[in-house]
This record gives sequence, structure tokens and C-alpha cells, in this order.
Amino acid sequence: MLNIVVLISGRGSNLEAILEGIKAGKIKGKISLVISNKRNARGLQIAKEYGIKTLFVNPKDFESREDYDRFLVKIIKKENPDLIVLAGYMRILTDYFIDSFPNKIINIHPSLIPAFRGLKAQKQALEFGAKYTGCTVHFVSKELDSGAVIIQAVVPVLPEDTEESLSDRILQMEHRIYPQTIKWFADNRIKLNGRKVIVENATYGELPTNPKLEDF
Repeated sequence: MLNIVVLISGRGSNLEAILEGIKAGKIKGKISLVISNKRNARGLQIAKEYGIKTLFVNPKDFESREDYDRFLVKIIKKENPDLIVLAGYMRILTDYFIDSFPNKIINIHPSLIPAFRGLKAQKQALEFGAKYTGCTVHFVSKELDSGAVIIQAVVPVLPEDTEESLSDRILQMEHRIYPQTIKWFADNRIKLNGRKVIVENATYGELPTNPKLEDF
């Protein structure tokens, strides 16, 4: 059974989608701990409703990002996780954190990276005049939003779109591709070779997602 630790900062909608996948028996895994850097993050309440251990760690209690991440690493290692999932976690991880869990940290970003990396990716897509954007699940690397891509979902940009409407439509796809990715991890189907990620026995080349969704 895949043992997962989740880091959040906000509403926890992707966390909830993952929890629903576990509850439905689609994902052979468990979330052992949810950590937030925000005391009032709604995701903490969602985790508690599912009976999951939660922890708020206040960045203001630490002198540096490095000290903060060293504390997190110490806490997380006690859980012995197979996978660390960033679900709306709005802090940039230090090299120390990333080096502590090689190839075990994944993130979801609301664009087709390498396009529109960083904050407000949806706004970036609108301002650029992109006709398509989407979301990406990727391994976390030391360069922001630049790790090896596992799956991407394509979302059209409509002429009448606002940042909010585009964000909502992308989020619908996030709630499908993130649980799917974690199921593939639980089934030991994700193989990483340098920057290339292959999901064994998956179907490639069909939109709106590549590889094709199977369970969500």
C-alpha cells in the first residue's frame, strides 16, 4: 500500500479528490499525514474529516526557509512515505528538502509546462493569448515547475474566458489527473529515466490527456 504525505496551503480540493479516490478503492494507498504552512487552510479540515493526522507548521517560527524545511523533513521521515504530494502548496522547496526525498515528490501545475511556469499561470495564458493551456503533474526538481512530466491535460482557452473561469475548467482536469497519477504510483507503473517518464501499459497519443486517463 502506497504511503503518502501531502503538503497544502489552501482549500485542499486536489487533496479531497485524492481522498475520494482512496475511499472508492481506486487507489491502493493511504495518506498518513497532511501538513500545511497556513493555520486556516481548509484542506486541514478536510483531512480531519477523513480521520487523517494533520500538522500546521508556522514559517514565522523559523529563521530561514532552510530551517523550516529541515524541520519538515524530520517530521516527514518519521512517516516513511513512498510519495510526497504537493497539493496547492505555495512554498518553494529548498534543495535540502528535494535532496531528502529523491524522485518521491510530485506537484501539479495549472499549465502545460514548460509554458507559463510560476504564479498565476492561468493569467499568464490569457495575457499571452494562448489558445490552449491545461495542467501538468510532474516530479519536483530544483528548478521551479521544471521536473519530468508524468501526465498533461489540455484545456482550451475560450474568447470569453476570465482568469476565474479558466482556472475552474483547469481545476476540473486537475481533479482527474492527480488521483490517476497517484494510482499509477500505487500500481508501480511509473518509470523515470532522466527526464523521460513512461507509464507502463498506458495509452499515449489521445487527447485531452496524455497518457490517457483510465480510472478518473
